[in-house]
Amino acid sequence: MCSLPVPREPLRRAAVTGGTGELQRPSFSAMPVLANLEATAACRYVRQDLNGAFTSSVLTARAAPDDPYEMTRAQELNQLLGLKASGRAFDFILDLHNTTANMGTCLIANATDNVFAMHLCHHLKLQNPELPCRVFLYQQQGEENFSLNSVAKNAKGLELGPQPQGVLRADIFSRMRSLVGAALDFIELFNQGTAFLAFEMEAYRTVGLVDFPRTEDGDLAGTVHPQLQDQDFEPLRPGAPIFQMFSGKDVLYEGETTVYPAFINEVAYYEKGTAFIQTEKLTFSVPTLPALTPTPGRDP
Repeated sequence: MCSLPVPREPLRRAAVTGGTGELQRPSFSAMPVLANLEATAACRYVRQDLNGAFTSSVLTARAAPDDPYEMTRAQELNQLLGLKASGRAFDFILDLHNTTANMGTCLIANATDNVFAMHLCHHLKLQNPELPCRVFLYQQQGEENFSLNSVAKNAKGLELGPQPQGVLRADIFSRMRSLVGAALDFIELFNQGTAFLAFEMEAYRTVGLVDFPRTEDGDLAGTVHPQLQDQDFEPLRPGAPIFQMFSGKDVLYEGETTVYPAFINEVAYYEKGTAFIQTEKLTFSVPTLPALTPTPGRDP
């Protein structure tokens, strides 16, 4: 079950990382930010994934001339949108991503206890009933929140796919633009004093990572099995094929329980040793997000 805290003041300082467009609302304006400038030019990150660079150790490290670009950029973004875990941090970050995996419309949050994020997910699902909007909880128990989202007081990630790197697809672009608009509309409703009722949420929570089969030298010895490819968030049962060796032999899933793979064959995860992420499907209660209490001198 989710637990508080929740925002008790209007969200005024917001940023959309990776997006532009109509970001103005009556009670706030979202600042567009291109998070990884060099990756925008190269169509991929340069030396390491910026998504995982926002740990406390990275953000507080002393700068060195040979630091990876993404480490330096994470520190710059922390100064711009944070500081992380501080009162001066931005109220909200909406972080936009595309993926080569068949993730569809994926709403990303860190954990179930993020009440504001869960209500935002629910709002986006209600506004897009024709889309299978799945909620992905990436943070494992005891793990530090390492994403750009962790810099702000509240955040939401949007991950749409499949889309190759460097390719602009009209359908995914249109879907992302619609989701961004709906997310900003939710913040406006919250700022104007709307209460959001409790509900039951279904989500997929990370439980483990699975690497490709490899040779003794660390090279690939096989690839994702055709029966698993593009089956993101579909049940993977014990005994089902997960890899096909280059020799033609099938490798079967040997787990004892059904899991739900995500980010299957994502290109950015090859160097991380991840063929797919194992998730568990869970249902939990999200409490009411209460209306803001008006205070003297505060705008409605």
